[in-house]
Amino acid sequence: MTEPTSPDPRRAALMAAAEALFFERGFAATSIDAIIERAGGSKRTIYALFGSKEGLFEALIRENTEKMFGAPFFGAPSLGLEETLTGFATHLLELFTRERTIGLYRVVVAEARRMPELAASFHRLGPERGRDWIAGVLAAAAERGEIGPVDPHSAASQFLGLVRSDVYFEIVLGLRGPLGRTEIAQIADSAVATFLRGIQPRGRLRP
Repeated sequence: MTEPTSPDPRRAALMAAAEALFFERGFAATSIDAIIERAGGSKRTIYALFGSKEGLFEALIRENTEKMFGAPFFGAPSLGLEETLTGFATHLLELFTRERTIGLYRVVVAEARRMPELAASFHRLGPERGRDWIAGVLAAAAERGEIGPVDPHSAASQFLGLVRSDVYFEIVLGLRGPLGRTEIAQIADSAVATFLRGIQPRGRLRP
């Protein structure tokens, strides 16, 4: 049996240093020399592992997005619809409060016009994946008759809008601090209740 490949410590050190610098200074203002100064190594190592500073940036965005929106992020679809939506909303709101999430989003937005393929990759690996998962949950619920007929992707987008509300942009813009547990629970419950009132069949509306 082939032994699993151990993580390359040089790669991990370079990515950790690059992440800190990109979030502190932005992509354009971070030089390869600054990354090497913080992590050690050489330009040759960066070019061998990533190809360029852009390649390092892309690897960082991809790995962070995968960690944020990996399997543990999504709830168990075997739960009831309300529980599934509430779990997802709670995870999403918790994600918004993490410094890494905020820093990642800011850097991606700042570089989106210059590196549109990176922005597209971030959207596909993160927000789009979440929307598609919720759409699948809603499509299954509609088939079971738990909710009325819906366009799953449109309804999923509406649900995500309710969860994000204005809080997301207030946090990203630095207008407020992180959400507390009580506030996360209140926002998640309110979003789910409002959403379900709009899509449940007549005669099964929530009080």
